[in-house]
Amino acid sequence: MSSGCAVRSKTPPERRRQAHSLPHVLLLLAGAALLLGADTKKPKGPVPLPEPHSMVGETAKGTPIPAYMVPGAAANSPTVLLIGGLNGFQRTSRGITMEIRKYLTRKQRNRPFRLLAIPNANPDAIRLVFPPEGVAYRDNPESHALWRWIAMQSPDLVLIESNEDYGLADSLADSPVAGVAKVAARDITSSEDVLDSLPQLLAQSEAHREMDRRVARSPKQVADELAQVYGQEFTQPIYIQALALIGQMRLGHTAEVQRLAIPFVNGSRDPLAQATSLTLGGHLVFAELARKTNDPRYAQLVRKAADLGFDEHGQMKTSMPYHDEMSDSVFMACPLLAEAGRLTGDRKYFDMAARHFDFMQKLDQRADGLWRHSPLTDAAWGRGNAFAGLGLALTLSAFPKDHPAYGRMVLAFQQHIAALTRFQDADGLWHEVIDRPASYAEYTATAMLGTAIQRGIRNRWLEEKSYRPHVEMAWRAVSARTAPDGRLLDVCESTNKQKTLEDYMRRAALFDKDARGGAMGLLFATELAGLQ
Repeated sequence: MSSGCAVRSKTPPERRRQAHSLPHVLLLLAGAALLLGADTKKPKGPVPLPEPHSMVGETAKGTPIPAYMVPGAAANSPTVLLIGGLNGFQRTSRGITMEIRKYLTRKQRNRPFRLLAIPNANPDAIRLVFPPEGVAYRDNPESHALWRWIAMQSPDLVLIESNEDYGLADSLADSPVAGVAKVAARDITSSEDVLDSLPQLLAQSEAHREMDRRVARSPKQVADELAQVYGQEFTQPIYIQALALIGQMRLGHTAEVQRLAIPFVNGSRDPLAQATSLTLGGHLVFAELARKTNDPRYAQLVRKAADLGFDEHGQMKTSMPYHDEMSDSVFMACPLLAEAGRLTGDRKYFDMAARHFDFMQKLDQRADGLWRHSPLTDAAWGRGNAFAGLGLALTLSAFPKDHPAYGRMVLAFQQHIAALTRFQDADGLWHEVIDRPASYAEYTATAMLGTAIQRGIRNRWLEEKSYRPHVEMAWRAVSARTAPDGRLLDVCESTNKQKTLEDYMRRAALFDKDARGGAMGLLFATELAGLQ
């Protein structure tokens, strides 16, 4: 036909009768049910497990302990945690795995709970102890990993399928778990259909309520809480106390910091008397005081430390001193030099900052973009990477955009952050060893890298759309691990360069008030609060 109109063909009477036959009606009803979302389609084979949501940790023998997650109908659905395999892989591990698969067959809107599951919580079948004893994660690593992971997930109910739970259920129900709060827990004889037997409205656990309270705090609120504990003294001119004092100044307490700095300004104490890399980083507090007060005495202290990069003839040295081949030196030396340049207007300090960065980059950056801590091993220590990332962010903040090195240093920052974001876990954390997801999630690396990325977004070195989610995830993780009394979870102890990957894996993970962790948390909080 040439009219160009669509023509509806007529259905012959016999075709109309066939269309209303019983098989066809059943087919139509089945299609309608599918459109309505009924769970009518049965899987042809076992539903594959999803990728692990996160790693609980790893055993003393290095065996990873994966955890799985199936989302509930809503973001605020109660959380149920199933645990099996407390005596090694056995029937309970298979039962928990079957429950995960069964729950996955439900439409998401028909899942009353968010399901977390650890099918094989003790793969090496060692004896566990709860609450854990010894140094995490050096002693009883399996027990510490499970205990602290449960605390941070803060489930509403924990169900443990095991003939020996080592006191886990009673400990969860009777003790604040890793300083958070109690969690309802009980042992079960079988996990088969256990989710079907639970009431759809579970009571929130104490741990869940406490975690909600923690993550609801604003960055300013967290900063105010941390400032009650950290940044109260200046007995050593090292970076740890300096960063906390910078946080105090951002909160408006400059006069108090000036009072603490008096001995270093009036000459009664020399901040370089026992100079190390740590004291170079400590001079950042004097740079901050110089900017806020315009007192030339603070600028002179910064300049004196930065001049250690030059010989008696004023020529640049190969690198700044005290680096000891460690990536820490990007943080300890480069921002100091850049601040000296900004305060004095002398571009030689920017030249030296660029030279020192190039020196450290050649020494410690790996081909994949991550940084080794030192040439002794290729281990990508978490805080070692954070020192490089945050150090460069602070350096670029003071660097003139017309300097020949500015463009390539920005590019180096962008490439390093891009490499790092691939390893941020589902809970927003970076780990003790960046590319070992079974190593413990570490507080300072997460706070420092969150600060660096936030600074990158603010200065438009990083695209906000791509990187804002990484900052938000990191902040949630840090705030969850920051108790209102200043206690912090999983801060890596002071760490010099180590000889092996295993040495980094077994560094103590502190759960307490800690000056280093508090300083980094305070810096991150004030950065997010927009306080300068």
